[in-house]
Amino acid sequence: MIGLSRVCLLLALCAMPLGAMAQASRAVWTWEAESYAMVEDPAVAQEAVDYLQSQHIDTVYLYADAYRGRNLLVERPELYRAFIEQLHRRHMKVYALLGSAYLHTEHYVLPAYRRQAEAMLRRVLQYNAAAPAVARFDGVNLDIEPHILDEWSDSTRERLLAGFLDMGEALMKLKREYHASLAVGPAIPFWLDGIELERNGARRPVSEHAIDLFDYVALMDYRHKAAGRDSILSHAASEIAYADRVGKKVVVGLEVSPNELDKVTFDRVGPKVFEQAVGTVEQALRGDPSFAGFAIHHYRTYRHWIERHRE
Repeated sequence: MIGLSRVCLLLALCAMPLGAMAQASRAVWTWEAESYAMVEDPAVAQEAVDYLQSQHIDTVYLYADAYRGRNLLVERPELYRAFIEQLHRRHMKVYALLGSAYLHTEHYVLPAYRRQAEAMLRRVLQYNAAAPAVARFDGVNLDIEPHILDEWSDSTRERLLAGFLDMGEALMKLKREYHASLAVGPAIPFWLDGIELERNGARRPVSEHAIDLFDYVALMDYRHKAAGRDSILSHAASEIAYADRVGKKVVVGLEVSPNELDKVTFDRVGPKVFEQAVGTVEQALRGDPSFAGFAIHHYRTYRHWIERHRE
C-alpha cells in the first residue's frame, strides 16, 4: 500500500510544470589552452568550476592530449587527478576530449595514422587504470572530423568515412581490451544521416553505423532555431529515433561561436534565445530514452558570448 506521503509526492511531481523538473545535462567542450590552464593552476580551476556551475554546466569535455610540446596527462598525471577529483566533488562529470587542430587529428581516420589514434586513447585508458576511482575520467569524447581534410570531396567522402568507422572499431576494441567502463563516443555532424555507406553487409546512413559502433554520439546539431524546417529538432530526428531503437545515447551539440552563417550559431541571437530553444528541444525530447542532454561549443567562446550579451 502506498503511504500518504508517497501519494502527495507523486501528485506534486505530476502537477509541476515541465520547466521545474530536472534539467537535462549540459556539457561544454573545453579545448587545449583552457584545459591546460585549469589543470595546472588551482586558482584558474576553482574560478572555472564556480562559473560553470553557475551556468548549470554539469559535464566538462576536458582536453587530454599533447599541446605545444607537452602532454600533461602523461608527464603530470597528478594534475589531472587533482582537477578531476575537484570536479567530482562538485558532482560534475569529466570526459577526456581527444582530437585537436593543433595535432591535426583529422588525419587519424587514415590507415597510416591508426597507431597514433590508438595511442591517443590508450593514454587515457592507462591513466584511468592507474588513477583512484574518484580521479578517473567518466568518458571520452572524440573530435576526429574527416570532413575537414583537404582531400574531402564527393568522390572521397565514402572512403574517408569508412576510415573514420574503421578507426572507431579499433578504438572500441582497445577499450574492451582494457576492460574499461567509461563511455566512448564521437562528435558527428548532423548531416551524416544523409550519406549511406556499405558496412557489415548493410548499406545504411553513416550516422546509424556510428551509433551502433560507439556508446553514444555528440551530434553537432548547429542551428539556432529549435523547431520547424532546418532546425535543431529536425536535424536530430533520425539520430534520436535510431538511438531510441538500439539503446544508445545522443547528446545534442549547440554552437555559440561566431560563424559566417548566422543560422548555425547562437552567437548573434544571444543567451535568451538560446535558453528558449534549449527549453523547446528539451521538452520535445524528454520522453526519448536516447536523449542525453546538450553540449556547448566551446568554453572560452561561451564565456565571452555571455559577457558580451550582458553589456
